[in-house]
Amino acid sequence: MKIIDVKTRFIDQFLFVEIYTDEGIKGIGESGTWAFLEASAEAVNTFKRYLIGQDPLLIEQHWQMLYRCYHFRGAAIMGALSAVDIALWDIAGKYYGVPVYQLLGGKVRDKARVYYHVFGGSREELVKGCLDAKAKGFTAVGHLTPFINQPRETIAPFETYAKRMEDGVESVRAYREALGDDVDLCIEMHRQLTVPEAITFGREIEKYHPYFYEDPVKPDNIDDMAKVAEKVAVPIATGERFHTAYEFAMLIARNGCSYVRPDVCMCGGITHAKKIAALAEAFGVQVVPHNPLSPVSTAACMQIAASCPNFAIQEYPLGEDEAPKNRIVKSTIKREGGFLIVPDAPGIGIELTDGIEEEYPYRPRAYVTRIQEDGSVYDQ
Repeated sequence: MKIIDVKTRFIDQFLFVEIYTDEGIKGIGESGTWAFLEASAEAVNTFKRYLIGQDPLLIEQHWQMLYRCYHFRGAAIMGALSAVDIALWDIAGKYYGVPVYQLLGGKVRDKARVYYHVFGGSREELVKGCLDAKAKGFTAVGHLTPFINQPRETIAPFETYAKRMEDGVESVRAYREALGDDVDLCIEMHRQLTVPEAITFGREIEKYHPYFYEDPVKPDNIDDMAKVAEKVAVPIATGERFHTAYEFAMLIARNGCSYVRPDVCMCGGITHAKKIAALAEAFGVQVVPHNPLSPVSTAACMQIAASCPNFAIQEYPLGEDEAPKNRIVKSTIKREGGFLIVPDAPGIGIELTDGIEEEYPYRPRAYVTRIQEDGSVYDQ
C-alpha cells in the first residue's frame, strides 16, 4: 500500500488533512494550530513532498522523518505533523479492520468521562451554565473561569489585587454551592495570574475541592508552574500549548502538575500523545486530553482515552451534537450522560461529510487581543 495524495480541507474554523492510498483507504486528521491554520496547511504541503509514494503503515518512521528532517519546530509545523499522524493511524486501523486503540494495546475502558464547557458573561450566567450541564447528565464542568471574561474587544478594567482575589474566590464558591458535591469543577485560569497571585488564589479555593486548577500561570516557564504546584494543594493541569513529549518530560520532572493536557492535534498526534501518557503514567500523573476543536479531534482523543490506564477525563467542547460540528462529520461519538462511549469502528471511527465546505466555508479566526486599562496586553 502506498500514499498517492495528501489534501487539506478548510471547513468552518477547522483544518483537516486527508491522506489517500492506492488501495482506496483514506485517513483523516486535524490540525490544532487554532488561528494559524493557513500556515499549518502550507506545512502539510511541504510534508506531502515526502509522503507521496510512502507506505502509510510506517507511522513511527514517518513521524521521525517529518519532525527531524527540517530542524525547525513550532505550532504550525506540529499541528501539521499531528494531522498527518492521526490520518496515518486512521489508515492503519482501517487497513487492519480495527479501531486505532486496538493497535495501541487494546482498550482499558468502555467509556470515557467528559467535562462540559461552560461559558457566560456574568457569574449568574456561569452558575446557570453549570446547572444546565448537570441537568444534561455531566458529572464535571470545565472551561470554567473564576474571573468573568468579557469580549476581547473590550478593555479589561483595573482591579486591585484584593478585589480580584476575593471576586474570583466568590465565583468558585458560587459554582460549588450551586452544584453541591455531585459535579466536579475544572477551574480554567487562562494563564491570567502571576506566580504570587496563583499561589494565593489556589490556596483560597482549596476548600471547594476543584478537580483541577488549569493553567494558573503562563506555560512559557516550566519552573513557574512548578513553583505554584509546590505550594498549592489543588491539582495543577497544564500542557495544552506544548508541542512535544520533551516539553512534557521537563514539566513532569519538575513536579509541575498532577494532570497533563496534551492536545492530540498539536502535540505530535496519536503517536506522541500515547508516549506522553506513558511518560506521565510512570510518574503517577494523569491525562486530560485538550480538545477545543471538531469531532475529528474528539475521535482521535478517544483512542488515547480508550487505551491509556492513566486517562482521567476528556474535554468535551460545546456543539458536538449541533451544527456546524455534527454536519461536518457523517456521525458523532455517542454520549450517555457524562460519558462518551468508546466506538468500535475501524480507524478513529469518523468521516468528513462530502462537499461540506460549500455549506460551511472557511472562517479565519479574528485577530483580537484584549488590552488592559493601561494599554498592556491581557491574557484571556
